[in-house]
Amino acid sequence: MSDPASAAAPNGGRRRPRVLIVDDERKNRQLIEVMLGEEHYEISTANSGEEALAAILTSPPDLLLLDVMMPGMDGYQVATRVKGNPATAQVPIVMLSALIDTNSMNHGRSAGAEAFLAKPVNGAELRQQVQKLLGEAKRD
Repeated sequence: MSDPASAAAPNGGRRRPRVLIVDDERKNRQLIEVMLGEEHYEISTANSGEEALAAILTSPPDLLLLDVMMPGMDGYQVATRVKGNPATAQVPIVMLSALIDTNSMNHGRSAGAEAFLAKPVNGAELRQQVQKLLGEAKRD
């Protein structure tokens, strides 16, 4: 039996989609959280590639929003590790970067990113991309 209230819930009554925001700049993480705030996602954040990988192994998100330029492990390295792990390979990745040249975008896609958005991030574009990728992820 299905509860009518849960039929309208995201994911057909299942838990809210988890989104992990990874950026070394606190203001950027907060801005993206605000942009997604009304979408009813379960949002967590990480301030480094290393912290993101630890969080992903503990509780894989449904979607990863990943800054490219970070000290230590950059976004390309994180994406490669996420996609190279069978337990997390299906997690969609949206890379966020001020580097919007063709080489950077191609590097992101070859690392496994499904999408690449330019910083400063456009809120409507971000929400559209997240909704699209979470919709694709629900088909599994």
